[in-house]
Amino acid sequence: MVKATPFSSVLVANRGEIACRIMRTAKAMGLETIAVYAEADAAAPHVKMADQAFLLGPSPVSESYLRVDRIKAAIAATGAEAIHPGYGFLSENADFARACNEQGIVFIGPDPHAIELMGDKAQAKQRMIEADVPCVPGYQGADQSNDTLIAEGQKIGFPIMVKAAAGGGGRGMRLVTEDRALPNAIAAARSEAENAFGSSELILERAIREARHVEIQVFADRHGNVIHLGERDCSVQRRHQKVLEEAPCPVMTPSLREAMGAAAVKAARDIKYVGAGTVEFLLDSSGEFFFLEMNTRLQVEHPVTEMVTGLDLVEMQIRVAQGGELGLTQDDVELKGHAIEARLYAEDTAADFLPATGPVDLWHPAQGRGIRIDSGIVSGAEVSPFYDPMVAKIIAHGSTREEARLRLVGALKETALFGVRSNKNFLIKALERQAFVDGAATTAFITDNFSENDLVAPPVSLKDAGIAAILQYAKARAASLSDSVAMVPALLNWASASDICTPYSYVSDNQLDLTVTPESADSYKVATADEMLDVTVLSISSHVAVFEIEGERINVIHNIPTSASDGTIQISVDGRDLTLTNLNAVIAAVNETAGAGAVVAPMHGALLEVFVEKGQPVTKGDRLAVLEAMKMQHEILADVDGVVTDVHFDAGVQVAAGSLLIEIETD
Repeated sequence: MVKATPFSSVLVANRGEIACRIMRTAKAMGLETIAVYAEADAAAPHVKMADQAFLLGPSPVSESYLRVDRIKAAIAATGAEAIHPGYGFLSENADFARACNEQGIVFIGPDPHAIELMGDKAQAKQRMIEADVPCVPGYQGADQSNDTLIAEGQKIGFPIMVKAAAGGGGRGMRLVTEDRALPNAIAAARSEAENAFGSSELILERAIREARHVEIQVFADRHGNVIHLGERDCSVQRRHQKVLEEAPCPVMTPSLREAMGAAAVKAARDIKYVGAGTVEFLLDSSGEFFFLEMNTRLQVEHPVTEMVTGLDLVEMQIRVAQGGELGLTQDDVELKGHAIEARLYAEDTAADFLPATGPVDLWHPAQGRGIRIDSGIVSGAEVSPFYDPMVAKIIAHGSTREEARLRLVGALKETALFGVRSNKNFLIKALERQAFVDGAATTAFITDNFSENDLVAPPVSLKDAGIAAILQYAKARAASLSDSVAMVPALLNWASASDICTPYSYVSDNQLDLTVTPESADSYKVATADEMLDVTVLSISSHVAVFEIEGERINVIHNIPTSASDGTIQISVDGRDLTLTNLNAVIAAVNETAGAGAVVAPMHGALLEVFVEKGQPVTKGDRLAVLEAMKMQHEILADVDGVVTDVHFDAGVQVAAGSLLIEIETD
C-alpha cells in the first residue's frame, strides 16, 4: 500500500515560461504557489504570479537558481511542502532530489536513484543494453584515456559522436567524420563537459546520419502502473538543441509506435521509474530505432503531447507525487489531431544563432483557435545574458498536420517581439520549407535546407518603409490635431496648393529614402526615385494596423517608442520584426539640442577614418570622416563653415545611426 503524501503548497524551483506554466496548473488545483528568483528576475512574470516569492541571490545561476542551500532557505522561509523543479537548473540533480526527501519535502519528479542512473549516459546505456532496449553501437567504458577512446572510435567506424556522459543540450558533443579529427574532438568535448557538468567522462556512439529524433513520453506511479503517451518528433535542431517539435511523428505507424512505446515502458519499468519521463530514440530511414537517453523530468516540448492527448502532464505529476494512481491505462490513451511547437529564442540567426540580449519593448502574442502560447516575458522586461535564450513557446493544434502547421505559421506572423532579436522569421521559414511541409525533416534539416543567405534578413522594402512612414505620419498628424481648436474631418490631408510631400529616410540593415504624399484622409502614395505604391489605411489601433497596398490586405503590428523623438519605429510585416530609424527625425532632434553644426552618423556602420580634430577650422564641403556601411564607404562632409568643437568617436569603432559624431561651431 502506497502512503499518500498530500501537500498544499508548491515551490517552483525555476523561472520563465515553465515556472508560469507549472503555477497555472498548481493554482487550478488549489495549491499555494511559491516562486524563487534572482535579482535580474525581481519583476518577472513568475514572481508576480506566485502567492509568495523568495530572493535567491545575484543574477548568475551559480549564485541563485543552482544554489541548493538557497533553495533550502526558501523552503524554510516559506513553509513549502513540495518542490517542482521544472526543467533545467536542478531538475536532474539527484543530490537535490535526495536533499528534498531528507528534509521531508516532496520532490515532484522521479526518485534520486533514477535521476542518478539515467543522468550518466554511460551507465544509462549499459543498463538499457542489459534491459534489451535497442541501443546505438558505441563505447561507454570506464577507461577514459585518450588512447582507449581513439582505439574504440576506430573500432566503431566513422562518422561517430563524442558525447559528455553527464551532458545534455548539445554541450560536450562533437560529430567526427574522419580518423584524424578524433583526438581534437575528444579534447574539446572533454573540456566543455568538465566546464558545463563538472565531469569530463565521455562516451562514443556511431553517428546515425539524417535520422529522426523521436521521443516517447512515459508516465509511472508508485502502484506499478507504467504507460506511454505517444511520441514526439524533435528532429528540427540546431547545435543539437530542438527548435520545432510535433506530435505525432509524421512517419509513425501503429506497429512502430507500439514497438517504440513498449521499449520506452520497458526502460521505465527496469529502473523503477516514477512520474513523467521521456525516452529519446534515433529512428533511421529503415524504421530501426536506437535508445539515445532518458530525460528524468518534464520536457520543454510537453505541450504538444498535452494537446493531442487532452491531458495535463503537470497535474499528473502532482497527483503521482501525492501518492495517487495514474487513473488511466494504455488503452485509454488516444491521440487526437496534430500539434506542432515552435521555440521562440532571443538570438541572432544571421550570426550563427548566437544568443541575443536586450529590452522587450513590446511582447504581442497571438491569439486564436487551436493556439497556445507559454511565455515568461512581458513588455518592458529585459532579456538578460544570464539565462537560456528561449523566451516563449508557440504551439498550434489542428485536426490534421497541415492544419496545425498553417495555424502555427499564422500565429507566428501575428506575434511580435520588439526590442531584442529573435528567431521568429527563421521559424516561419522552417515551417514553410517543402521538406517540413512533406513531413520529411530529419536531424539534418537545417543544414540541408538553409544557406547563410537564408538566415540574413532581407533588405527593408518600399512596402516596409511606407508602412512605417504612414504610421509615423499618422501619429504626428494626431498630435497636431490634439493641439488644434477645431478641425473638419473632411479637410484631413487636404492642401489648397500643391500636394503635401513629406520625406523620410529609413535605416535598418540598409537605407531607403522615400516620400509620403496624402491623397485623401486614409490614402497615400509612397515613393522612391524609381518606385511608387498606393497605400490605404483601413484601421490603426494602439499596436495593430491594417493596410491595403496595391490591392493586398496587410496586417501590421507596430510600436513607436515615445523616447526616440519619433525617429524609431518597430513593425512586424509578414512575420518579420523590423526596427527602423527615420534619420530625418533623429538628425532634426540632434540639431535642435546640439545646434546646426551637429554632424550625425547617417546609418549604422564602422567609422573608418576621422579627418578633423577639436579646434580645427572647416569649410562647407570639407571631408570630415568616412563611414563604412553595407560594404560601401560613405564620405561625411561638413554642411557649414566653422570650427570643430568636439569629436565624439575615434576611427575604428562601430556607431549607430543618428549618433552625434562631430560638433561644429558655426561662424
